[in-house]
Amino acid sequence: MSTRVKIVAAAALTAAISTGLAVPAVAAPATAIPAQVPATTPAIGAAVTEAQWLADVSAAIAPARAYVEQRTERSTGEKPAIVFDIDNTTLATHFHPFTMPGMAPVVELAQYAHAHGVAVIFVTARVDFIAPVTRYSLEKAGYTVDELRGRDLCDLFKPVQQYKTEQRIKVEGEGYTVIASVGNNWTDLNGGHAEQTFKLPDYDGLLS
Repeated sequence: MSTRVKIVAAAALTAAISTGLAVPAVAAPATAIPAQVPATTPAIGAAVTEAQWLADVSAAIAPARAYVEQRTERSTGEKPAIVFDIDNTTLATHFHPFTMPGMAPVVELAQYAHAHGVAVIFVTARVDFIAPVTRYSLEKAGYTVDELRGRDLCDLFKPVQQYKTEQRIKVEGEGYTVIASVGNNWTDLNGGHAEQTFKLPDYDGLLS
């Protein structure tokens, strides 16, 4: 194999590992809680502008904000937590892959939750050895990071949905009640172990 081919192959493998796209998702269990979906979704294959995406994110996150406001009013004696995905859920990595800003409605939800006693926990398919960079990006965008969970070597051999479900189970094992899970992919949400799930747009996989 030529040096150039080796370099291209290595780059492709690194990209696949960092995004989690190389691992197939498993089917959702029948008990999964239906996620909220945006009211407007472009046709499959249609180009999506950043403005359209942000409008759809705002529409999808509004029910989550209303739910968290209502849920925190009755969380006395609990350790509530909200679990967020990262890429194209809390950070705008598709449209801004280098600066990775936060999305205002999601940042505001996380800030509200934290201010009202809810732990803000991030579960990502990113590998954990880049956790310091990931944490920096989240905090720069305005998030409080109570926990950040990335994939270790063993997790790379698991379907993403299985890995993320296991992480929510571990969060519960720490005594938390996961009141909500927010993500833009079904593998972020299916598998249970969250009272409610809220799905942001991914346009049939266009935004991973």
